[in-house]
Amino acid sequence: MLKLNEIGMPRGANRDTKRRGRGIGSGQGKTGGRGNKGQKARSGGGVPPWFEGGQMPLNRRLPKRGFTNIFKTQFQLVNLDQLEDRFAAGQKVDALALAEAGLVRHPDRPVKLLGRGAIAKALTVEVTRASQAAIKAIEAAGGSVTVQEQ
Repeated sequence: MLKLNEIGMPRGANRDTKRRGRGIGSGQGKTGGRGNKGQKARSGGGVPPWFEGGQMPLNRRLPKRGFTNIFKTQFQLVNLDQLEDRFAAGQKVDALALAEAGLVRHPDRPVKLLGRGAIAKALTVEVTRASQAAIKAIEAAGGSVTVQEQ
């Protein structure tokens, strides 16, 4: 009977590594497969993949526009349909509970509640921001939304 731990590698699957620079008889002696002289033949030689032979590089040829605001607040987004799926009626939903449910990655970062989907459970929600549609939907279901500004 055939056993998985007795199956060997097919013939030719394992090859010895090329031992470069071990004499002319080895087939990889003298220049060691690097050709003759030049930048790429030297130790540490070669050019980075983005080098264009001295031509003005692409990142310098293209125009620069706009800027990135380093103080921008990045919100973690949660929708109503996700709350409906993962929480029971009457439960308190805050950043820590959302992280435990796998809806946000970082409980210490701001969370915004959005109004996609429907909700029929009365939940007590504490988030950094919430859309008007999400607040109306949760209050219509008998729950409450507390918005804590950070």
